[in-house]
Amino acid sequence: MDLGLRDKVALVAASSRGMGRACAHSLSAEGAKLVICARDGKKLRAAADEIAGDTNNQVLAIVADLTSARDCRQVVQETVEFFGGLHVLVTNNGGPPAGYFFDIDDNEWYRSVDLTLMSAIRLIRAAVPHMQEQSWGRIINITSVSVKEPLDDLILSTSLRAGVVGMARTLANQLAGDGITVNNVLPGYILTERVKELAQTRARAQGKSPDEVVDGLVELVPIGRIGKPEELAAVVAFLASEQASYVNGTSILVDGGRYKGLM
Repeated sequence: MDLGLRDKVALVAASSRGMGRACAHSLSAEGAKLVICARDGKKLRAAADEIAGDTNNQVLAIVADLTSARDCRQVVQETVEFFGGLHVLVTNNGGPPAGYFFDIDDNEWYRSVDLTLMSAIRLIRAAVPHMQEQSWGRIINITSVSVKEPLDDLILSTSLRAGVVGMARTLANQLAGDGITVNNVLPGYILTERVKELAQTRARAQGKSPDEVVDGLVELVPIGRIGKPEELAAVVAFLASEQASYVNGTSILVDGGRYKGLM
């Protein structure tokens, strides 16, 4: 299937590793002109080189801190200046730290608001005018299954990613007439460094080994394994495509059936 992404310009946030990197690779493989960003310049350049080599496609790497309003605006501005436009925006971040309600002070809440909620808002705010100019755009937010089923030790992620989904669902109504769709992808347990870090945190709290914690996570997934970043990236690539033009305002689970609810 031709996804119709050749020569479209795609910006993927927090894309030097994990799910962001997999999404970037998938979009580049479909022929999109790619922009990736992250704080760690060394890892970012290595990711850009690898993706460009694998896909034989142009990749622009921009060092940026997504907690900075200035950096969010700058990433979009540099994207448009370099490639002449912006068609696809994938918002993403590394995720706030794990913890329970009384473990987290105001400063961590504020920092996590900037990282998880405001980074998406700022990137979208900067990107939308360029999409409106061309009457075509795709905004895809990577959030979490926790917006459907809260996880006790991830109160920051649960609270703020739910805010992203609420914002996106409202925005989907407002931008549909401009040819712009807005959707969310809700990963479950995907084998990334983030999941490994969470396993270590829970292992210390529960007196278990990280492997035992991961085995416990697998037991919750009907498919019987942890997901691969490439499996989530395939869903993102479809939502970015011409073929997904009638998919708008949705939140799609990529969790192997872990979430047991009906809606």
